[in-house]
Amino acid sequence: MSLYTIIGAGHFKTKCLKLLDTVAETRHPLIITKRGKAVAKLVPIPPDTDLFGALAGSVLREDDIISPLESEWEVTR
Repeated sequence: MSLYTIIGAGHFKTKCLKLLDTVAETRHPLIITKRGKAVAKLVPIPPDTDLFGALAGSVLREDDIISPLESEWEVTR
């Protein structure tokens, strides 16, 4: 079984709602062709992810962010 299905635009037009449900359920993309040439790709939307905690562990902790730096910046020289 391939990871995607190829169908003609005419078939897509007549079965659009059913095909949308199928793509949502199977999570496999659908290639739509017109005269044998691919013109569109119907892909499922990725599942929602919880934003709370999404960046956990990705930020380094810095103890003192208020005090001046010990070295001068190159721009101020």
